[in-house]
Amino acid sequence: MSPVLAAVLQLTALIAALALAYRPLGDYMAAVYSSPKHLRIEKVLYRCIGANADAEMRWPAYLRGVLAFSVVGVLFLYLLQRLQGGMPLSLGFASISPDQAFNTAASFVSNTNWQSYSGEQAMGHVVQTAGLAVQNFVSAATGMAVAVALVRGFARSRTGDLGNFWADLVRGTVRVLVPIAVIGAVVLVACGAVQNFSGIHEVGQFMGGHQQTNGGAIASQEAIKELGTNGGGYFNANSAHPFENPTAFTNLFEIFLILVIPFALTRTFGKLVGNVKQGYAILATMGVIWLGFVALMMWTEFAHGGPALQAAGAAMEGKETRFGVGSSAIFSVSTTLTSTGAVDSFHSSFTAFGGGIQMLGMMLGEIAPGGVGSGLYGMLVMAIIAVFIAGLMVGRTPEYLGKKIGTREIKLAACYILITPTLVLGFSAASMVLPDALGSMLNTKALGAGAHGFSEVLYAFTSGGNNNGSAFAGLNANTPWYNTTIGLAMLLGRFLPMVFVLALAGSLAEQQPVPETAGTLRTEKPLFAGLLVGTILIITGLTYFPALALGPLAEGLS
Repeated sequence: MSPVLAAVLQLTALIAALALAYRPLGDYMAAVYSSPKHLRIEKVLYRCIGANADAEMRWPAYLRGVLAFSVVGVLFLYLLQRLQGGMPLSLGFASISPDQAFNTAASFVSNTNWQSYSGEQAMGHVVQTAGLAVQNFVSAATGMAVAVALVRGFARSRTGDLGNFWADLVRGTVRVLVPIAVIGAVVLVACGAVQNFSGIHEVGQFMGGHQQTNGGAIASQEAIKELGTNGGGYFNANSAHPFENPTAFTNLFEIFLILVIPFALTRTFGKLVGNVKQGYAILATMGVIWLGFVALMMWTEFAHGGPALQAAGAAMEGKETRFGVGSSAIFSVSTTLTSTGAVDSFHSSFTAFGGGIQMLGMMLGEIAPGGVGSGLYGMLVMAIIAVFIAGLMVGRTPEYLGKKIGTREIKLAACYILITPTLVLGFSAASMVLPDALGSMLNTKALGAGAHGFSEVLYAFTSGGNNNGSAFAGLNANTPWYNTTIGLAMLLGRFLPMVFVLALAGSLAEQQPVPETAGTLRTEKPLFAGLLVGTILIITGLTYFPALALGPLAEGLS
């Protein structure tokens, strides 16, 4: 079987699995977030945190809950790392330095999971399980809660109420993420992933010599790492490590876990607003972009542009031979079009245009299908922009789902889409003029040109600012400058957009729905989906094209 045919068959199987899960999971999540009842364990958790889960919140109160919970998470994870040296099950590892502890705490609480350290050489069992794995659950549940709050803004009228953050957080964790993650972990263990609390062992190498390796609760962390679109690997090699990703089947299964909730949330959106066709339109937009990027990546990586590539059959540098080019391309696109950051191959070793595709996927805002929750609310903000553009074309006041898109709404949407580019381009520019930051570009001298080195820096801040977490490799990011600035980019890139999303949700929830007329734009039709795709690509292209031209495009054309 040719590698291209194998890749197409894997892609077909993945799409079929996602299609089977789409309706039941989407309907289930809609029922979870609209149910008036609380489970017994949820009631216990509400008493422990002192929350009244039945109290409705307007957007300022909802936002205070998001920020307060996240601040506590950052402080707890920071202290856990700083105290690691004196903890049991630390595997003898020392406490984490202040700048790296801040970077890691900001990373996992913001659902970015950027890692400037080697997990198997720095983090003990307590930090991995009680710190990092816990944040994998609750940071994902926070994103889902904000997305549901925005959907309620469309569904409700003249109240301003968006539900209860604490109820949404607990339900998303207890009823959605934990059950699916348990099933996912069992599947991974059955397929060979490691799950234990063993210490460090000396193991012999096939070619002679010895190396140290350690076990851990890897399968359970791997499941929620993918399901919650987190991405932080237990090992430095991430999902290219056989303890995390043993076989070609588990590789495809992990891609499924990455995509299943973000795609299914479009069904949840349609059910909660009372029009499933609206969910299908958003799904179609996400699907077209995702499939387009997969096709482009496969074409780029399978192209035989030289004797070395022809001998290997494709661009195999940095790819796992267990998975091949096709599976690595699907994984790469899925992880950069979501806020996952997991990798089963070295992104820096992809072709120049392949690296550009990865960066562009993150620069879109990771909305196709995007992160758990963040992909849906990012896409809905872009839908508001698209509706506004359509209204300008025909000279009619724009409306979306029966809500008028006025000055306040469009200002909030515009602020949302400007935050991340400001962080990414601003920090990248600063890094290019500071000698210490330039010295971290390890590949610049080896390549004899600066385009790839610039791509390393641009990728790092794109990954941090968009809460992705994957790394381009070749950049020494474990320095005070990068630990601090990427940490700030992750926190600001996560929580500032949430401010505008929740303010937008509150504004929409206060409105009285307007009746549909013959002149109303039909936002459930293919025409609107096409307009939305064009709006996303044009806005991103105008924003990031100059930076991409200096990096991957310049390298690819040289």
